[in-house]
Amino acid sequence: MTTRDLVLVALFTAIIVVLGLIPPITLGFIPVPITAQSMGVMLAGCIIGAKRGALAYVLFVLLVAAGLPVLSGGRGGLAIIQGPTGGFILGWIVATYVTGLIAERLVKDGQNEIRQFAAFFIASVVGGIVVLYAIGMPWVSMTTGAPLTDVATGSLAFIPGDLLKAAIAALAARAVLIGYPLLPHRA
Repeated sequence: MTTRDLVLVALFTAIIVVLGLIPPITLGFIPVPITAQSMGVMLAGCIIGAKRGALAYVLFVLLVAAGLPVLSGGRGGLAIIQGPTGGFILGWIVATYVTGLIAERLVKDGQNEIRQFAAFFIASVVGGIVVLYAIGMPWVSMTTGAPLTDVATGSLAFIPGDLLKAAIAALAARAVLIGYPLLPHRA
């Protein structure tokens, strides 16, 4: 790991913290709020890649576990991780890694902008939505005692916003790729 990699990990951890300054939107029928921090999964994975993006979230989760109020709404601490949102918080690490891995595989130099955008969007949807939900929803079900089908049904309300986040992340990743490519090149 180079100094540049460490700086990018720290920078994206800071970006994730800043995304937490946007107040969460709570829905009455599910104990997990809508936050901008989940878009960080997509941004980190698509812009700095699988390993560095996942490390940015490892650092972020360590800050949360240490009790720093870095989550949306100024929350932090082990109690939050043990609660209904804990699966999503821990799942951010895996989801970022998967998002980055897909982006590294699909985005190629010389592709036209539509293909690159589509590749970033696919990476964001698969990693930042599908993988994250696959980890987070069972955790919500386990911690609340609600049936998984009810949790999955309630989570449908998040899909439109998450697709919008994926589109924003794909646009941002494409813009960064043009100006200052950070996504690791695959041999």
